[in-house]
Amino acid sequence: MKCRSILIIAVSVIVLAGCNRTTTTTSPNTNGSSDIGRAATATPDEFAATRAIFEKNCVTCHQKTGEGGPVKLEDGTKLKVPNLRTGHALNHPDSDFIKQITKGGDGMPAFKDKLSADQINDLVRFIRHEFQGGQTPPAEPMKSPMKNMK
Repeated sequence: MKCRSILIIAVSVIVLAGCNRTTTTTSPNTNGSSDIGRAATATPDEFAATRAIFEKNCVTCHQKTGEGGPVKLEDGTKLKVPNLRTGHALNHPDSDFIKQITKGGDGMPAFKDKLSADQINDLVRFIRHEFQGGQTPPAEPMKSPMKNMK
């Protein structure tokens, strides 16, 4: 009788252990493989295209890190390129960045004929996100109503 009780308890434990098991199912991908062992799909980089524009047009002077610094151009011109991460760049509203990228100046070439208005706006958003930690830009300066009263 004692052996029978032990046997019943052992079978009960095995059955209960089997009930607590979770089952894993696989779902096929479009290529027929399973998703087991794969990490969740990464969020796409919203700045991928703009990052490529920055790499092509801006990295030579502003560096990959946005830190700028002293740069010697191919024609021998030496420039002190502003840091996009700190200091003065943090105090400019977006309109200043747009104007500088569009028209150039202080050694920076104009990009109005190379980049669309949307690409330039995206570059400003990219700079704010990538180099300034998403910092909210300063408010746009108010235009004086006296200028319009001529």
